[in-house]
Amino acid sequence: MNCASAEDLDERDATATMADVSKEQLERIRRCIADSAATVASLVGQTESIAAASEAVVSALKAGRKVLTAGNGGSAAEAHHMAEELTGRYRSNRASLPGVCLAADGTALTCIANDYGYDEVFSRQVEGLGAAGDVLVLFSTSGRARNLARALQAARSRGLAVVALLGRDGGPLSGEADYEILVQGSATERIQEAHQVVVHLILDAVEAVWAEGAR
Repeated sequence: MNCASAEDLDERDATATMADVSKEQLERIRRCIADSAATVASLVGQTESIAAASEAVVSALKAGRKVLTAGNGGSAAEAHHMAEELTGRYRSNRASLPGVCLAADGTALTCIANDYGYDEVFSRQVEGLGAAGDVLVLFSTSGRARNLARALQAARSRGLAVVALLGRDGGPLSGEADYEILVQGSATERIQEAHQVVVHLILDAVEAVWAEGAR
C-alpha cells in the first residue's frame, strides 16, 4: 500500500517536471525574456513621442471627447485593453472615461465586412462614431493593414487626431499619424509587448489627471 502524502506526491511531480525541462528550453526562455526586456528598453528613445501621444489623449478627454482604438489580431486585443481600461480603470478609482474599441463588436465587423469589404471595417465605424476632437489610436506591428489606413483617412476627414503604435519600419502607415511611436524590432510578439507598455504609460498619464479627487 502506498501511504505517500499529498505533499510528497506534489513534490515528486514537481521534481519530475523539472527533470523533463531541457537546458535548451531553459536557454530559450531566458533568451525570450532578454529579447523582450531589450525591446521594451528601446522605448526610452521614444519618450518624447510617448509623452506627446499621452498629452493628446489627456487633452481630448479633458475636452469631453472620446478615444477610439483599432487593430487586427493581437493588436486588436491591445486596442480592446486600452478602451476597457478607460471605461473601467487602470489603477485608480476615477470617473469612467469614453473609450471605444472598434474591433470589439462582432456584429458591426461582420456586417461591414460583408457589405463593404474587410478594408472598411474600421473606417465605417470612425465615420459613424468619430467626431472632431476625438482621438483614434491605431495598433499595428507592421503598419501594412489596409483597414487601418482606411480608418486613418476617415479620421482625417472628420477632424480626429491619430496616434499610431507601429513596429518594424512602420510600413505605409509610417509618417501618416499625428503622433507615432515606432518600436524598432522584427519579432511581432516583442513589438506587441512593447506596445502594451506604451498603452500603460498613456493610461498612467490619464490617471495622473483623473485619479480620485484630482479632477
